[in-house]
Amino acid sequence: MNTELEGKVAIVTGAAGGFGRELVRGLLGAGAKVAALDIDAGRLAELAGVHADEAGTGRLLTRRMDIASYAECEAAVAHTREKLGGLHILVNNGALGMGIIRMDHMARLVEIHEITPETWDRFVAVNLSGAWYMTRAAIDGLLAQGWGRVINVTTSFFTMLRGKFHPYSPPKAGLEAMAAGHAKEFAGTGVTVNVVVPGGPADTPMVPEESGIDRAAMVPPSAMVPPVLWLCSETGGTWTGHRFIAGNWDASAEPAAAAAGCRAPIGWEELAGSPVWPGGKPPA
Repeated sequence: MNTELEGKVAIVTGAAGGFGRELVRGLLGAGAKVAALDIDAGRLAELAGVHADEAGTGRLLTRRMDIASYAECEAAVAHTREKLGGLHILVNNGALGMGIIRMDHMARLVEIHEITPETWDRFVAVNLSGAWYMTRAAIDGLLAQGWGRVINVTTSFFTMLRGKFHPYSPPKAGLEAMAAGHAKEFAGTGVTVNVVVPGGPADTPMVPEESGIDRAAMVPPSAMVPPVLWLCSETGGTWTGHRFIAGNWDASAEPAAAAAGCRAPIGWEELAGSPVWPGGKPPA
Protein backbone atom coordinates (compact mmCIF):
# COMPACT_ATOMS: atom_id res chain seq x y z
CA MET A 1 0.00 0.00 0.00
CA ASN A 2 1.17 3.50 -0.84
CA THR A 3 1.42 5.45 2.43
CA GLU A 4 1.74 8.99 1.04
CA LEU A 5 -1.59 10.01 2.60
CA GLU A 6 -1.18 8.07 5.84
CA GLY A 7 -2.57 10.14 8.70
CA LYS A 8 -4.98 11.99 6.42
CA VAL A 9 -8.77 11.68 6.50
CA ALA A 10 -10.86 12.18 3.37
CA ILE A 11 -14.56 12.59 2.66
CA VAL A 12 -15.88 11.53 -0.74
CA THR A 13 -19.46 12.38 -1.64
CA GLY A 14 -21.26 10.32 -4.24
CA ALA A 15 -18.92 7.60 -3.03
CA ALA A 16 -20.97 4.63 -4.22
CA GLY A 17 -21.14 5.77 -7.86
CA GLY A 18 -18.77 5.34 -10.78
CA PHE A 19 -16.16 7.98 -9.91
CA GLY A 20 -16.79 7.69 -6.18
CA ARG A 21 -15.91 4.01 -5.94
CA GLU A 22 -12.62 4.59 -7.74
CA LEU A 23 -11.77 7.61 -5.60
CA VAL A 24 -12.46 5.68 -2.40
CA ARG A 25 -10.27 2.85 -3.62
CA GLY A 26 -7.47 5.22 -4.59
CA LEU A 27 -7.50 7.18 -1.34
CA LEU A 28 -7.55 4.02 0.76
CA GLY A 29 -4.70 2.65 -1.34
CA ALA A 30 -2.68 5.79 -0.64
CA GLY A 31 -3.05 5.28 3.11
CA ALA A 32 -5.86 7.70 3.91
CA LYS A 33 -8.89 6.97 6.04
CA VAL A 34 -12.06 7.58 4.06
CA ALA A 35 -15.63 8.56 4.90
CA ALA A 36 -17.74 7.40 1.96
CA LEU A 37 -20.99 9.36 1.75
CA ASP A 38 -23.87 8.57 -0.59
CA ILE A 39 -27.66 8.69 -0.67
CA ASP A 40 -27.90 5.05 -1.81
CA ALA A 41 -27.63 2.79 1.25
CA GLY A 42 -27.60 -0.40 -0.82
CA ARG A 43 -24.64 0.66 -2.95
CA LEU A 44 -22.83 1.89 0.16
CA ALA A 45 -23.22 -1.57 1.67
CA GLU A 46 -21.72 -3.05 -1.51
CA LEU A 47 -18.82 -0.61 -1.27
CA ALA A 48 -18.19 -1.58 2.34
CA GLY A 49 -18.20 -5.22 1.28
CA VAL A 50 -15.59 -4.59 -1.39
CA HIS A 51 -13.38 -2.92 1.23
CA ALA A 52 -14.31 -5.18 4.13
CA ASP A 53 -10.78 -5.20 5.55
CA GLU A 54 -10.57 -1.41 5.69
CA ALA A 55 -14.10 -1.15 7.08
CA GLY A 56 -13.25 -3.72 9.72
CA THR A 57 -10.12 -1.88 10.83
CA GLY A 58 -11.85 1.49 10.97
CA ARG A 59 -10.18 2.99 7.90
CA LEU A 60 -13.45 3.15 5.93
CA LEU A 61 -16.60 4.77 7.26
CA THR A 62 -19.81 4.66 5.22
CA ARG A 63 -22.77 6.94 5.85
CA ARG A 64 -26.04 7.32 4.04
CA MET A 65 -26.88 11.03 3.68
CA ASP A 66 -28.31 13.63 1.32
CA ILE A 67 -25.92 16.45 0.46
CA ALA A 68 -28.93 18.64 -0.44
CA SER A 69 -29.47 19.08 3.31
CA TYR A 70 -27.04 21.37 5.15
CA ALA A 71 -27.95 19.75 8.47
CA GLU A 72 -26.99 16.33 7.08
CA CYS A 73 -23.72 17.69 5.67
CA GLU A 74 -22.83 19.23 9.01
CA ALA A 75 -23.65 15.98 10.82
CA ALA A 76 -21.60 13.93 8.34
CA VAL A 77 -18.53 16.12 8.82
CA ALA A 78 -18.87 15.94 12.61
CA HIS A 79 -19.31 12.15 12.45
CA THR A 80 -16.23 11.79 10.25
CA ARG A 81 -14.10 13.80 12.64
CA GLU A 82 -15.37 11.83 15.62
CA LYS A 83 -14.94 8.36 14.11
CA LEU A 84 -11.84 8.84 11.93
CA GLY A 85 -9.98 11.41 14.02
CA GLY A 86 -10.07 14.47 11.79
CA LEU A 87 -10.66 15.74 8.28
CA HIS A 88 -8.13 16.90 5.70
CA ILE A 89 -9.54 16.20 2.23
CA LEU A 90 -13.00 16.90 0.82
CA VAL A 91 -13.90 15.54 -2.63
CA ASN A 92 -17.21 17.04 -3.76
CA ASN A 93 -18.17 14.35 -6.26
CA GLY A 94 -21.85 13.72 -5.51
CA ALA A 95 -24.24 14.71 -8.30
CA LEU A 96 -27.44 13.84 -10.13
CA GLY A 97 -27.21 12.88 -13.79
CA MET A 98 -29.56 13.50 -16.68
CA GLY A 99 -30.83 9.93 -16.49
CA ILE A 100 -33.16 11.21 -13.77
CA ILE A 101 -35.20 12.73 -16.62
CA ARG A 102 -34.83 9.92 -19.16
CA MET A 103 -32.15 7.43 -20.09
CA ASP A 104 -31.82 8.39 -23.77
CA HIS A 105 -30.99 12.00 -22.93
CA MET A 106 -27.72 11.96 -24.91
CA ALA A 107 -29.24 10.56 -28.10
CA ARG A 108 -32.40 12.66 -27.85
CA LEU A 109 -31.61 15.86 -25.97
CA VAL A 110 -33.89 17.24 -23.25
CA GLU A 111 -36.10 20.27 -23.88
CA ILE A 112 -37.22 22.79 -21.29
CA HIS A 113 -40.84 21.61 -21.17
CA GLU A 114 -39.64 18.20 -19.95
CA ILE A 115 -38.07 19.73 -16.84
CA THR A 116 -40.38 20.41 -13.93
CA PRO A 117 -39.55 23.16 -11.42
CA GLU A 118 -39.18 20.45 -8.78
CA THR A 119 -36.60 18.63 -10.90
CA TRP A 120 -34.71 21.87 -11.52
CA ASP A 121 -34.64 22.64 -7.81
CA ARG A 122 -33.39 19.15 -6.98
CA PHE A 123 -30.52 19.37 -9.48
CA VAL A 124 -29.43 22.76 -8.13
CA ALA A 125 -29.70 21.51 -4.54
CA VAL A 126 -27.56 18.43 -5.17
CA ASN A 127 -25.15 19.50 -7.93
CA LEU A 128 -24.37 22.98 -6.62
CA SER A 129 -25.65 23.62 -3.11
CA GLY A 130 -24.50 20.20 -1.91
CA ALA A 131 -20.85 21.04 -2.60
CA TRP A 132 -21.21 24.44 -0.93
CA TYR A 133 -22.89 22.84 2.09
CA MET A 134 -20.09 20.28 2.45
CA THR A 135 -17.41 22.95 2.04
CA ARG A 136 -19.11 25.22 4.55
CA ALA A 137 -19.39 22.39 7.07
CA ALA A 138 -15.74 21.39 6.64
CA ILE A 139 -13.91 24.67 6.17
CA ASP A 140 -13.53 25.89 9.75
CA GLY A 141 -11.59 22.80 10.74
CA LEU A 142 -9.45 22.85 7.59
CA LEU A 143 -8.53 26.50 8.13
CA ALA A 144 -7.83 25.97 11.83
CA GLN A 145 -5.31 23.20 11.12
CA GLY A 146 -3.74 25.12 8.22
CA TRP A 147 -3.97 22.16 5.84
CA GLY A 148 -6.76 21.07 3.56
CA ARG A 149 -7.68 19.97 0.09
CA VAL A 150 -11.06 20.71 -1.50
CA ILE A 151 -11.54 19.05 -4.89
CA ASN A 152 -14.71 19.68 -6.87
CA VAL A 153 -15.79 17.44 -9.73
CA THR A 154 -17.38 19.66 -12.37
CA THR A 155 -17.67 18.90 -16.11
CA SER A 156 -16.30 20.02 -19.45
CA PHE A 157 -17.02 23.56 -20.61
CA PHE A 158 -18.72 22.03 -23.65
CA THR A 159 -21.23 20.29 -21.40
CA MET A 160 -21.76 23.40 -19.28
CA LEU A 161 -22.74 25.42 -22.36
CA ARG A 162 -24.49 22.68 -24.30
CA GLY A 163 -28.02 23.31 -25.50
CA LYS A 164 -30.73 20.99 -24.20
CA PHE A 165 -28.53 19.64 -21.40
CA HIS A 166 -30.31 21.34 -18.54
CA PRO A 167 -30.68 21.01 -15.60
CA TYR A 168 -27.30 19.25 -15.27
CA SER A 169 -25.04 21.82 -16.88
CA PRO A 170 -25.89 25.17 -15.18
CA PRO A 171 -25.24 23.93 -11.62
CA LYS A 172 -21.93 22.45 -12.77
CA ALA A 173 -20.95 25.83 -14.20
CA GLY A 174 -21.88 27.37 -10.86
CA LEU A 175 -19.72 24.80 -9.07
CA GLU A 176 -16.76 25.73 -11.28
CA ALA A 177 -17.24 29.41 -10.42
CA MET A 178 -17.58 28.53 -6.74
CA ALA A 179 -14.29 26.63 -6.83
CA ALA A 180 -12.53 29.59 -8.45
CA GLY A 181 -13.88 31.97 -5.82
CA HIS A 182 -13.02 29.69 -2.91
CA ALA A 183 -9.48 29.19 -4.22
CA LYS A 184 -8.97 32.96 -4.00
CA GLU A 185 -10.71 33.26 -0.63
CA PHE A 186 -8.56 30.57 1.00
CA ALA A 187 -5.27 31.42 -0.75
CA GLY A 188 -2.32 31.38 1.64
CA THR A 189 -4.16 29.45 4.36
CA GLY A 190 -2.86 25.97 3.51
CA VAL A 191 -6.26 25.03 2.08
CA THR A 192 -6.27 24.51 -1.69
CA VAL A 193 -9.32 24.34 -3.96
CA ASN A 194 -9.17 22.78 -7.41
CA VAL A 195 -11.40 21.14 -10.00
CA VAL A 196 -10.97 17.69 -11.57
CA VAL A 197 -13.01 16.67 -14.62
CA PRO A 198 -12.90 13.56 -16.81
CA GLY A 199 -12.71 15.68 -19.96
CA GLY A 200 -15.42 13.85 -21.87
CA PRO A 201 -18.04 11.10 -21.54
CA ALA A 202 -16.97 8.67 -18.83
CA ASP A 203 -17.81 5.00 -18.48
CA THR A 204 -20.13 5.44 -15.51
CA PRO A 205 -23.90 4.98 -15.04
CA MET A 206 -24.33 8.71 -15.75
CA VAL A 207 -23.72 7.83 -19.41
CA PRO A 208 -26.32 5.09 -19.93
CA GLU A 209 -26.28 2.41 -22.62
CA GLU A 210 -29.00 4.36 -24.42
CA SER A 211 -26.42 7.06 -25.23
CA GLY A 212 -25.15 4.96 -28.13
CA ILE A 213 -21.52 5.89 -27.35
CA ASP A 214 -18.88 3.16 -27.57
CA ARG A 215 -18.05 2.49 -23.92
CA ALA A 216 -14.53 1.38 -24.81
CA ALA A 217 -13.88 4.91 -26.11
CA MET A 218 -15.06 6.62 -22.95
CA VAL A 219 -12.84 7.95 -20.16
CA PRO A 220 -12.48 5.18 -17.55
CA PRO A 221 -13.60 6.27 -14.07
CA SER A 222 -10.22 5.19 -12.69
CA ALA A 223 -8.67 8.09 -14.65
CA MET A 224 -9.95 10.45 -11.94
CA VAL A 225 -7.74 8.90 -9.28
CA PRO A 226 -4.18 10.04 -10.25
CA PRO A 227 -4.93 13.80 -10.41
CA VAL A 228 -6.94 13.67 -7.18
CA LEU A 229 -4.17 11.82 -5.33
CA TRP A 230 -1.56 14.23 -6.69
CA LEU A 231 -3.58 17.24 -5.53
CA CYS A 232 -3.80 15.67 -2.07
CA SER A 233 -0.03 15.21 -1.89
CA GLU A 234 2.40 17.75 -0.47
CA THR A 235 3.71 18.49 -3.96
CA GLY A 236 0.20 19.01 -5.30
CA GLY A 237 -0.54 21.36 -2.43
CA THR A 238 1.40 24.13 -4.16
CA TRP A 239 -1.44 24.45 -6.70
CA THR A 240 -4.82 26.04 -6.12
CA GLY A 241 -7.44 27.53 -8.42
CA HIS A 242 -6.86 25.18 -11.36
CA ARG A 243 -8.75 22.48 -13.22
CA PHE A 244 -7.22 19.14 -14.10
CA ILE A 245 -8.51 17.10 -17.04
CA ALA A 246 -8.18 13.48 -15.97
CA GLY A 247 -8.49 12.11 -19.50
CA ASN A 248 -5.25 13.94 -20.41
CA TRP A 249 -3.19 12.54 -17.50
CA ASP A 250 -0.12 10.76 -18.86
CA ALA A 251 0.40 7.71 -16.65
CA SER A 252 3.85 7.14 -18.15
CA ALA A 253 5.15 10.52 -16.90
CA GLU A 254 6.27 11.58 -13.45
CA PRO A 255 3.23 12.79 -11.45
CA ALA A 256 4.27 16.47 -11.49
CA ALA A 257 4.81 16.34 -15.25
CA ALA A 258 1.53 14.49 -15.77
CA ALA A 259 -0.25 17.13 -13.69
CA ALA A 260 1.30 19.93 -15.75
CA GLY A 261 0.18 18.18 -18.91
CA CYS A 262 -3.46 18.03 -17.87
CA ARG A 263 -3.71 21.35 -16.00
CA ALA A 264 -5.94 24.08 -17.45
CA PRO A 265 -7.33 27.42 -16.27
CA ILE A 266 -10.23 27.17 -13.87
CA GLY A 267 -13.52 28.77 -14.84
CA TRP A 268 -13.28 31.86 -17.00
CA GLU A 269 -10.27 33.71 -15.59
CA GLU A 270 -9.40 35.14 -19.01
CA LEU A 271 -12.76 36.93 -19.04
CA ALA A 272 -12.49 38.39 -15.53
CA GLY A 273 -9.58 40.79 -15.85
CA SER A 274 -11.18 43.97 -17.14
CA PRO A 275 -14.39 44.83 -15.30
CA VAL A 276 -15.87 48.27 -15.70
CA TRP A 277 -15.37 49.36 -12.10
CA PRO A 278 -15.69 52.80 -10.46
CA GLY A 279 -12.24 54.05 -9.52
CA GLY A 280 -10.34 51.37 -11.44
CA LYS A 281 -10.28 47.89 -9.97
CA PRO A 282 -12.45 46.10 -7.39
CA PRO A 283 -10.90 45.08 -4.03
CA ALA A 284 -9.22 41.69 -4.05
